[in-house]
Amino acid sequence: MTASDARPLTATRRFPPGFLWGSATAAYQIEGAAQEDGRTPSIWDTFSRTPGKVFEGHTGDVAVDHYHRFRDDVRLMKDLGLSAYRFSVSWSRVQPTGRGPAVQKGLDFYRGLTDELLSAGITPVLTLYHWDLPQELEDAGGWPHRATAERFADYAGIVADALGDRVQRWTTLNEPWCSAFLGYGSGVHAPGRTDPVAALRAA
Repeated sequence: MTASDARPLTATRRFPPGFLWGSATAAYQIEGAAQEDGRTPSIWDTFSRTPGKVFEGHTGDVAVDHYHRFRDDVRLMKDLGLSAYRFSVSWSRVQPTGRGPAVQKGLDFYRGLTDELLSAGITPVLTLYHWDLPQELEDAGGWPHRATAERFADYAGIVADALGDRVQRWTTLNEPWCSAFLGYGSGVHAPGRTDPVAALRAA
């Protein structure tokens, strides 16, 4: 061991300038309001209602009611000293069928959340997809079908047009391996399919 190896970590390691301390959530895990303002079921709504798939049959119908309480939640984030918040957009809330025009009330929720974060000095980090494909797109074949990627491109454009002037940090897909192989291969995540070929096509 050298003398430099023996120095306390606090003396040798520092977070770089601009490092962001934050937290992260997923729309289905926290928003609730599962049937409000035009939102339609996602694959997680369906999966969570399938007996034996989710612990004690829990659903995201209410969750922590972030949809109605986001201003309080942002105040809590500020009190915690967070400098960033990574949230996901519910595709089913913005584009209920996975195609066609956006529901403005859905986009208004994310506009309001983004504005609240910026007012609190918290950097919004937006994820376009965190595992909650609109059920209608799954019924049409889901991620194993190329058309779903094309629908995703349309949806991404809608969200970018609505929030691109205020959100500087974007993530396209949260853990795509999980979406493909846990959703379509092992079936332990929504949509719960167990088809290895479909999993590879989804990937």
